[in-house]
Amino acid sequence: MDLNTVKTVVVKIGTSTLTYENGKMNLRRIDKLCRTLCDLQNGGRRIVLVTSGAIGVGMGKLGLPERPDDTAKKQALAAIGQCELMFAYDKFFGEYHQNVAQVLLTADVTSQPISRRNVENTFRELLDMNVIPIVNENDTVAVDELEGRNFGDNDTLSAIVAGIINADVLMILTDIDGVYDKNPKVYPDAKRLSVIEKIDDEVRAMAGGAGSARGTGGMATKIRAAEIAGRANIPTYILSGEDPENLYRIFDGEDIGTVFMP
Repeated sequence: MDLNTVKTVVVKIGTSTLTYENGKMNLRRIDKLCRTLCDLQNGGRRIVLVTSGAIGVGMGKLGLPERPDDTAKKQALAAIGQCELMFAYDKFFGEYHQNVAQVLLTADVTSQPISRRNVENTFRELLDMNVIPIVNENDTVAVDELEGRNFGDNDTLSAIVAGIINADVLMILTDIDGVYDKNPKVYPDAKRLSVIEKIDDEVRAMAGGAGSARGTGGMATKIRAAEIAGRANIPTYILSGEDPENLYRIFDGEDIGTVFMP
């Protein structure tokens, strides 16, 4: 794929990439992410950021050692963390003279024709204004993700957003540098797959559960996101978010991460 022609990019980043193990925000990494996205935007691309992390940041702010099971508590943590998360994004993006906007979505909003059209209009106007939309699930009213059902995670949300704005590519930054034929944390000889042209049962079998105690995703939700994006003819890249400048390397044609071709 020739990424030189790519104009509209959805970037998704997960909780485990944004925060430390204690739930506190990894400010150095967030700063680097914002700088990289601003630079890509300055270079003529249109960027949408889908972010996780509200509950994790809320836990860190309150000093909670582990994610609670109670849905109402998770909703409250999401409300606390979302405020803190957006404050950080607004601060860091502002240092690079980039305006941002908060967009909170729920599954029913994106599935109903009238409300979906309103969302499309909002994204279009924000992108035309050269503003970077920062998107998250509205966890205070949408409990699907909090209760661990098969939809509502932000990997899926990022694919839905990519379809809504007719993105050219979806980039998912996570805590592993691509899809492997087996668990690289267990098997030293595991091999990274550079390109996946078809998602079948064998590919799905490579996916595990949640990647960390702070997040709800894992490779399974990322593969599902790639399937959703693929149906809209949008390729999906899975790459390490440990260094946000990996986005540059992808655009420069380096063989890092895994790309799911539609």
